[in-house]
Amino acid sequence: MEKTTPETKINEVPVSGTVPTPNEEHPGKFNTFLHRRGWWLFGILLFILIAFFGYKLLFGQPKIVRATFAVTRGDVENTVLAAGIVQPIRYVDVGAQTSGKLKSLKVNRGDQVTAGFLLAEIDPVLAETALKSANANLENMTSQRTLKEAQLVLTKLQADRNDLLFSHKVISANERDITRAAFKSAYADSAALAAQMKQAKASVNTATANLGYTKITAPMAGEIVSINMLEGQTLNANQSAPVILRIAKLDTVTIWSQVSEADIDRVKLGQKVYFTVLGQNQRWNGIVRQLLPTPELINNVVFYDVLFDIANPKRELYIQMTAQVFVVLSQATGVLLIPTALVGNASEGSEINVDVQKADGSLETRAIKIGIKGEISTEVKEGLQENELVVPGAIKEKTTSQSALSARKGGR
Repeated sequence: MEKTTPETKINEVPVSGTVPTPNEEHPGKFNTFLHRRGWWLFGILLFILIAFFGYKLLFGQPKIVRATFAVTRGDVENTVLAAGIVQPIRYVDVGAQTSGKLKSLKVNRGDQVTAGFLLAEIDPVLAETALKSANANLENMTSQRTLKEAQLVLTKLQADRNDLLFSHKVISANERDITRAAFKSAYADSAALAAQMKQAKASVNTATANLGYTKITAPMAGEIVSINMLEGQTLNANQSAPVILRIAKLDTVTIWSQVSEADIDRVKLGQKVYFTVLGQNQRWNGIVRQLLPTPELINNVVFYDVLFDIANPKRELYIQMTAQVFVVLSQATGVLLIPTALVGNASEGSEINVDVQKADGSLETRAIKIGIKGEISTEVKEGLQENELVVPGAIKEKTTSQSALSARKGGR
């Protein structure tokens, strides 16, 4: 049997065994490693718990932050809102009363004119021809009248003479009747001619007026705001008078505002009203002058026109400007105010309950009486003092560390 050398023993590996693990070779070192890791994990967990509870102990629980509104002093008004259009207080459309070609225009847009100023001329050829024809007809009637008057005088003399002769039984009744009939016929012809002469004179007057209409003058003083016709256009005035231009007085303008049927019963004559226009920061004030009874239907909504006048000496308001109109129903100055949102649908003069935050942070439910209710603010007549805090509700808000630190610093 061969002997085993020391080198052979070193390389031998047990047949039935496996490769030993470090635990099997060094069990004490592995247990020590687990022991140390457990304490390390336990320390981290303990640090997290201490930090969490320490934070809550240091900064406290999330607190309730109330939204408050201070009672202020100021002005309030209850208004009806409407849309309006700037229009001249007085204007006139100047048209042509006779037909013809527009020969010339004497004015431009923006010109100031006085009453009687010559604005335009229409070609007078047709009017002059008509006047000549009317005058000729009248002259013919005048000549005929001389003949008819002579015939009337003659028949009158014959009738009178035959009446005398018949009374002395010189002539027969038949001869007398013939002269009487001749006189009556001459009288009728003269009367008819007189009527025809009146008609001829009327025709002359009409033709004279039409000739005068070829010179179009300003019916009132004002400003030329629009021109609808051009020189050379033919005007036909037989059916309707074509509008050539418009004259308006802009020293004072009228605001035509449209109020819905839901609000029109609250609008009265004499109420204060103001408006603003786009592009201007000025507020214009007026008084309701007129409420028109005829409604206008716009997008299935009924509106009524409410009119008021505004002085416009500097021409700062232009025709067709859009105005946002406020009709003042009631107003008060220097009164206690709270936001209208706090009173909900409560009407003016009613009493409601509100929560008031006291100095120590607690809430007190208090009954108050409201007055004028505006779109933004509402008057408080009873129950509150200036600078008191009214609470509409409370909300939960988590406090951040920064705000908590600031609160702690502020409390020191």
